[in-house]
Amino acid sequence: MGRRSILVATGWVATAAAATLIGLGAIRLVGESITGTPGGVRSEAEIERALAAPEPTPNGTTGAVPTAPGTSAAPGTSAAPSASSGVRRGFATDGGTAVAECGAGGVRLVSWAPAQGYRVRDVDRGPDDDVEVTFQGPTREYELKVRCIGSEPVSVADD
Repeated sequence: MGRRSILVATGWVATAAAATLIGLGAIRLVGESITGTPGGVRSEAEIERALAAPEPTPNGTTGAVPTAPGTSAAPGTSAAPSASSGVRRGFATDGGTAVAECGAGGVRLVSWAPAQGYRVRDVDRGPDDDVEVTFQGPTREYELKVRCIGSEPVSVADD
């Protein structure tokens, strides 16, 4: 084996080692977004809690997550009920899902999400006597209308 062959092999090994180190450094800089799920894998209970949590209010105040009597709030949430806290219920259509809540001001949409292939066309989030969300798909439209009957949100037919 000649001197030139040894130099070529040594140069190739050094280049491969440098490329590997640069690649590992780049992955470390980019972080979990390239190598795993950002924020980790969430349990079903964590997902339900996140979906039921109220949306942030625009004035910078935080809404409370209501809890049932005799239970405690999740860490990082407030156990004090908000002015609108009441019975919450989820509703589903082929076009999407929504969570509504009955309170002192009437019914209010807490959250909504279109199904795959659908988009939200119109939302009346309340609080009011009734609230509605319309999911628009490529060939069909679904409208979900909710009212309070007693203190419980109930899906009703459109007037």
